[in-house]
Amino acid sequence: SGVTGHAESVEVVYDPSKITYGQLLRVFFSVVHDPTQLNRQGPDVGTSYRSAIFYTSAEQQKIGLAYIAQLDAAHVFEKPIVTQVVPLKGFYSAESYHQDYALYNPDNPYIQVCDRPKIEALKKEFPELFQEYKGR
Repeated sequence: SGVTGHAESVEVVYDPSKITYGQLLRVFFSVVHDPTQLNRQGPDVGTSYRSAIFYTSAEQQKIGLAYIAQLDAAHVFEKPIVTQVVPLKGFYSAESYHQDYALYNPDNPYIQVCDRPKIEALKKEFPELFQEYKGR
């Protein structure tokens, strides 16, 4: 409903010995979404679709802010980046029917139009990082 102030997001759990926080930011800003859209991602509109990075340490905050400043200074995007860098206050898992939705609904038009292109971009731009997802 958009009244909670929550943002739809993905919880990323990673092993820093296998991938760095900086590499995760590269993927986020390259293929995940358009960081210049305010309160919108593709066809989804509203504050719950805002672009945000939720950090869990001062180091992550520093790296996130520096990365955005670097992208803006290099004019990587035609418009300024609006991605918020904010502390993680909590994460709430979505209802079970949302979990692995793309995996179990690959022919859904939303998945085909919004998600498949991102997966293909990830495979192309970061082949060394791509792993086929089989579910939990």
